Amino acid sequence: MRTVQVSEITKNIKEMCIEANHYLSKDMEAVMEKAAETEKAPLGKQILGQLRENLDIAAKDMIPICQDTGMSVVFLEIGQDVHLEGGLLEDAVNEGVRQGYTEGYLRKSVVGDPILRENTKDNTPAVIHTRIVGGDRVKIKVAPKGFGSENMSRVFMLKPADGLEGVKHAILTAVKDAGPNACPPMVVGVGVGGTFEKCALMAKEALTREAGSHSSIPWVRELEEEMLEKVNSLGIGPGGLGGSTTAFAVNVNTYPTHIAGLPVAVNICCHVNRHVVREV
Repeated sequence: MRTVQVSEITKNIKEMCIEANHYLSKDMEAVMEKAAETEKAPLGKQILGQLRENLDIAAKDMIPICQDTGMSVVFLEIGQDVHLEGGLLEDAVNEGVRQGYTEGYLRKSVVGDPILRENTKDNTPAVIHTRIVGGDRVKIKVAPKGFGSENMSRVFMLKPADGLEGVKHAILTAVKDAGPNACPPMVVGVGVGGTFEKCALMAKEALTREAGSHSSIPWVRELEEEMLEKVNSLGIGPGGLGGSTTAFAVNVNTYPTHIAGLPVAVNICCHVNRHVVREV
């Protein structure tokens, strides 16, 4: 049994909120650099250059990549041999978000009630997902999610007879409907299987997977590669102004499902796809 003070969770999440909002992750840097080389449209190349210039300025001057610093989504994989001490885990996570957004001078975008809409003034609460895994470590993923792209996400409750072609159609439909509104080039997270809420959760977590990596399941890898090609052939392009780079990656997660269903979720993220991963 290994003891972890929840104050360590708070400290790391504070730092991760600030890091995610100021610096592009290495995997996103790599796919953006590749896109700048391969983009066919002159205007698309120009837009990608402007996006990269914005990122350089943000990192150099320590200002947010985007004015929408997002709602904090936190994934925790907790080893079953970890004993957490010093307070409640949920409180520790929210304290980390509070500190990160106030001390980092990040925009506070969270309202305490979806209808009354009074700002909480510290960007809490976070959306927290926990999973118990083997081992004695805690893996933390912090993914601030802006709502320009979040609002473009979809859930499709398909029939089993719709099959793989139905899944492909759902992905393309979501991306087409999103158009320029999701600040492309985008990363497309997809969840296939499970239930209504499980597919959405898988799609969300798929966004935190390293861009450019692929599923170890052969048919899923083929789907990711095919859908990236088809999405990029839509011509939406960087900034929605046309081009051959509409998406940097399509990441697909799957799960067993019921004999009567085929749930599919498409969670779209903008060109920065903010995410930071640490282990404590």
